[in-house]
Amino acid sequence: MKSYNYFCSTQIEFGIGKAQQLPEMLQSLNTGSTILLVSDPGVIRAGLVAPIKTALEEAGFQVSVFDSLSPNPRDADCLAGAEQFRDINASAVVAIGGGSAMDTGKAIALCGPNGGTPADYADGRLPYINIAPIICLPTTAGTGSEVTRSSVITEASTHRKMTLKHVSLRPILAVLDPELTYTVPASVTAATGVDALVHAIEGYTCKATNSISQALGARAMETIVSALPIVFRDGQNEEARRDMLEGSLLAGLCFGSADVAAVHCLAEALGGLYDTPHGVANAVFLPHVLKFNASENKQLHATIARHMKFAKESDSDEIAVQQLIEGIAAFTEKLGIPALKDLPGVREEDFPRLVELSMQNGSTPSNVRTVTAADYLQILEQAYNE
Repeated sequence: MKSYNYFCSTQIEFGIGKAQQLPEMLQSLNTGSTILLVSDPGVIRAGLVAPIKTALEEAGFQVSVFDSLSPNPRDADCLAGAEQFRDINASAVVAIGGGSAMDTGKAIALCGPNGGTPADYADGRLPYINIAPIICLPTTAGTGSEVTRSSVITEASTHRKMTLKHVSLRPILAVLDPELTYTVPASVTAATGVDALVHAIEGYTCKATNSISQALGARAMETIVSALPIVFRDGQNEEARRDMLEGSLLAGLCFGSADVAAVHCLAEALGGLYDTPHGVANAVFLPHVLKFNASENKQLHATIARHMKFAKESDSDEIAVQQLIEGIAAFTEKLGIPALKDLPGVREEDFPRLVELSMQNGSTPSNVRTVTAADYLQILEQAYNE
């Protein structure tokens, strides 16, 4: 029997209205009184940050807002945030937003007290120590970053997506309030929702998986496939919004102590080079990587097809795998996900660079089927020419 460990130190608070209880939660956790609140301009414009900031200030917290974020967070954003962290002598970081805000917030909590750049930590030159308390309030149902030990940051000079990974990067508190997701546009709902689905699929199937991750991933897959089409059509559907936020949470817990794999490696390469939204990039490659992986792992992929209800329990593994590949392709198409060749900036002559970036990704070895540079190139060509 394979040995494994599963660890999540994050306190999880889930429910309608939980965001307004944040001051009491922080007081009980003794996080200190000076907060760097990290969010992005879109979330601030949507009116989601002001009530939380006011509640914190009325409770006696000093709050400074950092909102200079990129959709795919860059090292320069993190360094600017780290400087502001030091300027105000912050005691904790509260991130309100999607994956960009939460990943940037984690990097600020690391670089703020300790100095250095994100690359210093990703490349092992500096240790992960003395990290400020991190609190996350997700406003999208997608990344699961509120419960993971990872932060994905783009190195602007090389377009490399670096993964900062350490148990100390897990937030001490995750506050999941479905009301914060009601204003998310349909296109963002679709992209982030598929991102969560890929977390569950890859966390379940990758070489680093374990029984706990698979149990969480199975429930996440079933929940997301059921709820995402509903909330894509009707963003005010409270039950579907709640289900998607919970599905994203479960998917984050699934891969957070396992890993992602080839879909993410390709998606992060695409995002690093072209700034493609992460969920869109995942959705573009998912059917093609599933087809590649399932050819050597039929039983495993037949099982996830049944979890997602693309196949019946009575279907043979062969039929179930085919239903999975066809079902996922139809699923993403109905969510309005564009084709690879239609994404801004994508050029076939860049494929060797995308392959190189994918091969450099630390999650490539976790893919359930060994993937080579030639395999990545073939997947890219298939996705582009479909």
